[in-house]
Amino acid sequence: MSTNSLTTTDAAWNARVDLAAACRLTHLYGWTDLLATHISIRVPDRNDRYFVNPLGSLFDEVDASSILEVDLDGNVIGGKGDLNPAGTIIHGAIHATHSPQAEAVVHLHSREGVAVSCQRDGLLPLTQMALMVYADVAYHDYHGVVLDKEERALLLHNLGNRHHLILRNHGTLTIGRNMAEAFSRIWRLERACRFQLAAQSAGAPLQTLPQEVIDRTVKQADDIMGDKSTFFPAGKREWAAHLRRLDRELPGFRI
Repeated sequence: MSTNSLTTTDAAWNARVDLAAACRLTHLYGWTDLLATHISIRVPDRNDRYFVNPLGSLFDEVDASSILEVDLDGNVIGGKGDLNPAGTIIHGAIHATHSPQAEAVVHLHSREGVAVSCQRDGLLPLTQMALMVYADVAYHDYHGVVLDKEERALLLHNLGNRHHLILRNHGTLTIGRNMAEAFSRIWRLERACRFQLAAQSAGAPLQTLPQEVIDRTVKQADDIMGDKSTFFPAGKREWAAHLRRLDRELPGFRI
């Protein structure tokens, strides 16, 4: 296959469908920032390309045919539309690691995610929902709009071997071995942020948890959703449910 050709395998098309589904689900769950933010997935069987949603399309407009294919330097290989330059820094950096843990990347600027990213202590171990992701969350300080390639190394350093990243004063990000896993992680992280803000906004004293309970629940979370889990393996059950909902409420992403 020529390095300058568009990838047209069945596996590549399925990856496009999954990315389009993630975009439409982002709209369905109210996490969009008009045309901003970006979601990507590595082109199957290639370490030098990834698919990403085009700049200029609303998330509920994205379908498999409209996805852009780009290289690690942000050059558009195929597809119509513009590319978000900030997306090439963030997604290009993560996909360039060739990590099997980062086949898919979801980055959001949701109301709840941004609000928690602005809190000094970030995500708090207040709820069962937060404790499902708490030990797997990393933080990256804000340095301005992500347009400088030199920020790539710092972002990767801060992400380390974790799968959830809160970009302070900016938003949220998750990675996964596939889109099902990355999306299930962003769903849990966003839900934890939403419940934290709800608890804080009630104006009542917060019921904090003893450290031994936090530690025990964190261990349970790994057993339930870790790499060896059979209960929620790689988000497969959730992803199938998400796709069924899309087919009912916002079809058309598969074309």
